[in-house]
Amino acid sequence: MALRLYWIAGGRWAYTACDRTDLVDPGGGCGADRVESLPFWAGWGAVGGGIVLAAVALHTVRSSGRLASAASWAAAALLTVLAFPLHLIFELPAAVSGRPSDWRDLGARLALTAGGVLFAGLANASGPRRAPVAAGYRPVPRWASRWAYVAVALPVVGWAVPHGLWVLGVPFGIPERQLTEIQRGLSTGTGVAITLIPPLAGLLVLGLVQRWGQQFPRWVPGLRGRPVPRLLALIPAGAVALTLVTYGVLSGGIVVGRLVTGELPWSDVVQEWAVAATLLVFLGWGVALGVTTTGYARATRARQEQTAATSASS
Repeated sequence: MALRLYWIAGGRWAYTACDRTDLVDPGGGCGADRVESLPFWAGWGAVGGGIVLAAVALHTVRSSGRLASAASWAAAALLTVLAFPLHLIFELPAAVSGRPSDWRDLGARLALTAGGVLFAGLANASGPRRAPVAAGYRPVPRWASRWAYVAVALPVVGWAVPHGLWVLGVPFGIPERQLTEIQRGLSTGTGVAITLIPPLAGLLVLGLVQRWGQQFPRWVPGLRGRPVPRLLALIPAGAVALTLVTYGVLSGGIVVGRLVTGELPWSDVVQEWAVAATLLVFLGWGVALGVTTTGYARATRARQEQTAATSASS
């Protein structure tokens, strides 16, 4: 809120205009110093949102219960969606490998992500007390395991394969001119990082259907054999699933809208079918991850209910 008030007063430190100007200068905020009129949601709108979030936090701290916990969960979900963690998965490796990046935008997204995590922790702490989780593994439903393997395969087949071919110079599903533009804008290191990070991150989905997602492996110092807290798996998995589905739906809607208005001809979609298919990959990946997360939640909830029943009988 203080940063927004500073921008409203005329300052532009940490402000970015890369999503509002045609200037290509991510390291300098794309001409942020030249912006005279601050957009509403970057200024007073964000200040108002900060006041609401502060009120939610204060209410949750002073009045614990289901309603306060639900309000904090809603705030956590909102901040996570606004942060769009999927963007960080791609941009951070690119920035580390040396590609010019909009550090202002990345910093803001990291701050929003941190805020979402903190609100989720607040919601969990203020909610109804739960029975302690017993050690032991409860198998997830078979359908959840199938969806987990779909969630692992989609980023490999739908993302790593085409991007790997593009890095190697193969115009798979795109015209030659577009491949030239891609290779001109990406170094080899950046291309490899962008290609490998999503499928490697997708392997974590297996933890939702295997033992190491419910019990820390024996090789983990200090935690070996202990139960994994449900929220440690559910919050990141749910947030990423929501982000992927949101991105797929919104991006697909934009493409359909441009096709309807004639701004985007069908011939371009056919020539660049691999790029268009990526939107479906994100949507399918998010759905598969969401279904797998639901299976994990059911299995671990059953474990909690069993623990509570055992404690009550004793």
